[in-house]
Amino acid sequence: MLLALLAILGGLAVLVWSADKFVDGAAATARHFGMPPLLIGMVIIGFGTSAPEMVVSALAASDGNPGLALGNAYGSNITNIALILGLVAIISPIAVHSQVLKKELPVLMGVTLLAAWQLWDGELSRMDAVVLLVVFFALMGWSIYQGMQGKDDALGAEVDSELLEHPMPLKSALLWLLTGLVLLIISSRFLVWGAVEIAHAFGVSDLIIGLTIVAVGTSLPELASSLMAIRKNEHDLALGNVIGSNLFNTLAVVGIAAAIHPLEVDHTVLLRDWTLMAVLTASLFVLGYGFKGKQGRINRVEGALLMAVYLGYSGYLAYTVVSA
Repeated sequence: MLLALLAILGGLAVLVWSADKFVDGAAATARHFGMPPLLIGMVIIGFGTSAPEMVVSALAASDGNPGLALGNAYGSNITNIALILGLVAIISPIAVHSQVLKKELPVLMGVTLLAAWQLWDGELSRMDAVVLLVVFFALMGWSIYQGMQGKDDALGAEVDSELLEHPMPLKSALLWLLTGLVLLIISSRFLVWGAVEIAHAFGVSDLIIGLTIVAVGTSLPELASSLMAIRKNEHDLALGNVIGSNLFNTLAVVGIAAAIHPLEVDHTVLLRDWTLMAVLTASLFVLGYGFKGKQGRINRVEGALLMAVYLGYSGYLAYTVVSA
């Protein structure tokens, strides 16, 4: 038991550190090869911070723990919106300037609805995985096309200033990229093993462990980068990070896990976890998009409501474990 707990704590610590170095190295490498700042913000930073979710869910699926794989992906989405954006909005209200983010919000809503259609029959098959990954690569292609247009955008300007503040030689960028990736895989292996051992010891399902401990742990890179962005008044970078991460989780993380090993889905995932994820995504769409010429904004009251939802959800999961 003690060894499993140390594996979780040590794995999370190395996971967060290696994910940060992986994203820094990837962003700097992309910069050296001439990738536009807008594209770096949307693809490298937004999707790169989801590398922990991808590696953890892939390893969980290969080990035959579908609940942990799916719980990690959907739990991370819930954590990103309710906990991370809620906390960030309480610290500093989030104003949405980027037109690109406003285009991605409806896409995120559509992808969330696609997930419901696939969960309906209680299984995520390899064919479902193919659909998810095809949609993911199509969106990646669309993002690359948009980013290569070279149009001025608030998100692109924020990423450009961030990269100029912290320049990194190409050799260092490649070194951190590879080092971060290797440590991501190693730390994820320890985290998955520890989480499964703890779950079995306490008689808790892999799904609950994935939705809570593992989801929060793998979302720490998004929390760190969002808090740093808000401290620098880079609101679009904070929101873009969460939107990109949730798109990556719903499509690539679940798709890769189901491609490795088809996932049996408990009906409570659709009724409880997906429903909350969909409601939170819809609320993010309404708050962030802005209507009738008004600027999208998440204020402190709305941030507090998001935090309250997350605490209530976590409390309900804890209650189901105790009462089981």
